[in-house]
Amino acid sequence: YYVGRGPYLVAEVVSKVVCGASAQFYKLILLGGSGEEFLVPVATASVLPLRALIARSKIPELLRRMGVRSGPPKELGTWQQRQAARSKTFESGSPFDLGDLIESLTRSSSIRKLAIDESEALRRARKLLISEIAEVMDETATAAESRIDDILNPDRHTIKQPVSRARSRERVENRK
Repeated sequence: YYVGRGPYLVAEVVSKVVCGASAQFYKLILLGGSGEEFLVPVATASVLPLRALIARSKIPELLRRMGVRSGPPKELGTWQQRQAARSKTFESGSPFDLGDLIESLTRSSSIRKLAIDESEALRRARKLLISEIAEVMDETATAAESRIDDILNPDRHTIKQPVSRARSRERVENRK
């Protein structure tokens, strides 16, 4: 997982001549179908913000933690404080921090219109977490997104069954 960018596959080590000198590079390919790829010098790869993907066994804990909480969403005072907190979240690269951000902004959006930067942060955090969950669970992004949406909106699949006329009459008679 390349912090702030998402899960990548280290496809191979390639040799290139750069400025007349031969160098070794890791070829990283973004997972999730976009095909984005780039080269990272092997010599400097240790300083990159990389981490292992979240363990499959930690996904239920992550989703549970994202479950709708009671009370108002956690918010900091000024927009600068909120922006700094969001930046810190993306820099940490922790899936749990991303989940907390998604949960908080989703709850905030249910009570007020999000500012443009907040909407963008929510979109980006969702994209990063969805791609990681999809990769770890070996499922489509749509399925991973559905997992998150089911946690954040547990009532979204609740469909009220139409009451038949006979059951409706029965209820009226029982009230008498």
